[in-house]
Amino acid sequence: MPSELALRAQLILREQRDLYGYWRSCAQSKPIPSRYDIDPVDIPHLLPGLSLLDAGEDLDALRYRLAGTRVREIYGTEITGRTVFDGALQHKRDYWLPVYRKVIEEQIPMQGAVRGPVSGREHLLLIWMRLPLTGLGGAVERVLGYDAALPVSFLYSPAASEAEEDAMRPASGIEKHRAHG
Repeated sequence: MPSELALRAQLILREQRDLYGYWRSCAQSKPIPSRYDIDPVDIPHLLPGLSLLDAGEDLDALRYRLAGTRVREIYGTEITGRTVFDGALQHKRDYWLPVYRKVIEEQIPMQGAVRGPVSGREHLLLIWMRLPLTGLGGAVERVLGYDAALPVSFLYSPAASEAEEDAMRPASGIEKHRAHG
């Protein structure tokens, strides 16, 4: 399906491609996998960058159930048990709210890059992916996340233009379609 190919083409890290391939294989014939289909034991090399978030109807209550060691390093603090928009994580609320809305309400996998994942970490470029996981009722109950970071200086100069920063907006490559296998 073209929309899935577009998303796959946007995955720049091998680990993103590995996780997306694993997530798709767990879905089998379903549009997206259930949270019961995922077993972290199957993907040990990805564990440091993984997070698992509890989702519900209220996006403000979206909470990190688990976060790998790399995720803690990227955010500069332990985020397990915290809500996505709690404290320092509030810094990018306008960026993340539409991402999680698409992932949870529309069941669309998303990926992107954002400078300064939290306040005080502007020297990092976060390369991320968020994948929906359904519960027994078919609604998204969990979000499987993957985060990696690079120094901003690795990709572009500190005096990046507004056009470059606009190019880092979240993307699904799917536009109103679910990714199918």
